[in-house]
Amino acid sequence: MQGDLFASAGLAASQPAELTLDAEQLRAWQQRLHGHQAPLFRGAPERTSQTTLFGDSCSAAVRAIDPLALTPLPLTFWRWPDSPHVGAAMYFVLDRPADLEQPLLLYIGETMAADRRWKGEHDCKAYLAAYGEALQRCKVAHQLSIRFCSDVPRSTKARRALEQALIQHWLPPFNKETRQRWATPFTAEL
Repeated sequence: MQGDLFASAGLAASQPAELTLDAEQLRAWQQRLHGHQAPLFRGAPERTSQTTLFGDSCSAAVRAIDPLALTPLPLTFWRWPDSPHVGAAMYFVLDRPADLEQPLLLYIGETMAADRRWKGEHDCKAYLAAYGEALQRCKVAHQLSIRFCSDVPRSTKARRALEQALIQHWLPPFNKETRQRWATPFTAEL
């Protein structure tokens, strides 16, 4: 084995040190995200016109969906015996840090089966677990929730176009399309 060869030569690779965020870095990351999203939560006009790439119907739908008007559920809702949502939906994962004016929209997704989407494997679950652990380690309070909007197209193609328009509008850090923008530290394998 190569590992044994390197060990016997005194060149064994040490385990990589765990990179951890401190509270100041974590809050700075949240503040950057808040800087973009807070005006959107307040209803300020968009700074860019990127959503027009998806057509006027998506732009109107993006403006019509208010994540804060949707009922917040705990992230463990999928363990409940009866799901509060069934069928096609858009879903939004938010955190409500106590020291920020507005919440943080962390993830946007779409599904044909809202009652089953989170029961299986989902990348966002891992990101949220890492985010929650980092917040806990730094003793930063958080209040994670998931919210569903069922007033969405039944057509998968139309729903995915709406999802992309929402992602371009809100720029949530746990969606793959925006991870680079926010240098999201919670998406790396731990």
